[in-house]
Amino acid sequence: MEFHYAPGATPIDPDEAAGLVPTHITTQSDLNAWEQVNIAQGARWAARQKKRDLLEEGFIRELHRKMFDKTWTWAGTFRHSNKNIGVDWTQVAVRLRNLLDNSKYQIENHVYDTDEMAVRFHHQLVWIHAFPNGNGRHARLMADLLVMRLGRPRLTWGEGEATITTMGVLRDQYLTALRAADQGQFNDLITFARS
Repeated sequence: MEFHYAPGATPIDPDEAAGLVPTHITTQSDLNAWEQVNIAQGARWAARQKKRDLLEEGFIRELHRKMFDKTWTWAGTFRHSNKNIGVDWTQVAVRLRNLLDNSKYQIENHVYDTDEMAVRFHHQLVWIHAFPNGNGRHARLMADLLVMRLGRPRLTWGEGEATITTMGVLRDQYLTALRAADQGQFNDLITFARS
């Protein structure tokens, strides 16, 4: 099976594609629709996790698993290959641990305002790219959970008529803002997250 990806999406290698749970999926649009239902189930699960520490590896992995477990057998499992984005796969656990520790410090010491801290967390989680696929969607939900836990409204990520996961102007704006954040310029990504 061959999927065609939107610009900025992580291609799935053949070994990962073999982990597709539903056997009736034949197109990218079918996959997107199936994943969206699974992601909504994961988001509902996450909303019930009022006492869990969001900034721990176990939660990060469990959230990914809940978001994609009806779609991929490898959901919640760190990737075992390099991608077109992300740290070397052998460094995922170490880089994630650093991100979680740094984020806890930033929260405790009020290094950034809440929105900026959540957006920076999102950016770094995308950059690490811990999983074979679903990293952007997972990182956006993690940022949403984090910002809400800290008393702010959920981020909007430009959502409206269009969706950030499909090709178009909205996705282009998101990817442009991510690239600016790669260069240390976070204003566009922060603005986009609240647009």
